[in-house]
Amino acid sequence: MTLDILRYEGGHRIKSAIGLSAAFALMALAFVAFTPLITTDVAASAQFEQVMTDLPQPFIEAFGLESLSSLEGLLAGEFYTLFWAVFFGLYLAYTAAGSIRGDIDTDRMDVLLANPVSRGSVLVEKFLSLLVPILVASVVTPAVIYAGTLFIDASIAVEELLMVHVLSIPYLLCCGAIGLVLSVLLDSKDTAQNAAIGLLFSLYLLESFIVATDFGWVANIAPMNYFDANEILVEGSYDFVSAGILLAATVVLIAVSQVRFARMDIQ
Repeated sequence: MTLDILRYEGGHRIKSAIGLSAAFALMALAFVAFTPLITTDVAASAQFEQVMTDLPQPFIEAFGLESLSSLEGLLAGEFYTLFWAVFFGLYLAYTAAGSIRGDIDTDRMDVLLANPVSRGSVLVEKFLSLLVPILVASVVTPAVIYAGTLFIDASIAVEELLMVHVLSIPYLLCCGAIGLVLSVLLDSKDTAQNAAIGLLFSLYLLESFIVATDFGWVANIAPMNYFDANEILVEGSYDFVSAGILLAATVVLIAVSQVRFARMDIQ
């Protein structure tokens, strides 16, 4: 077999990738459409200034409240921080968590491994099929956002818009790799998928609220600590080192998954 598993799994993910991309595109378009109203109200609101003064800094950073006065800030602080990073990351971790364990639970893995294919290639090709929803959504979403800005009195830096998607790919792959590890460590598909959602959301909360404390170094274990949409879209700064750390973490997690999968009794 030569990438047959990748082609099969990737083909099965196209329909969900289109649906997911449509959902992200519509959500992003809503943010773009309401930007003139939101940014104008925020800029002129004394009450908002008071709220920003009263709220603790970790809460403000967690929900991107400090950058609501511009299109880039609104997209980075709300859409890319919450919907893209959190929900897309959860979806990929959940999907990956069911990839190996799901086939074992339904006895499909026995049939698959009866063919001349190694367990390592099965695992890697199933994981790489996650690139289908990632790449489709990463093409559709920025295109819709850019087209949406043409109909309102606002513009957006195309380079920063593209870079936020490019640099989100290592982050999203790392989220998927976390789900993959759980898929070979836990004893049922449901347990693995529930654990993936719980673990990733816990890491998001940890990174959001502990980073401004004396124990901020603990946030380094969370993949969210290495992807900052505000830094890219608002400040125009690209952190390739963090992207490299996420890719390295992804490779390590896949390697751990391979070792565990190779030693598993799937009978």
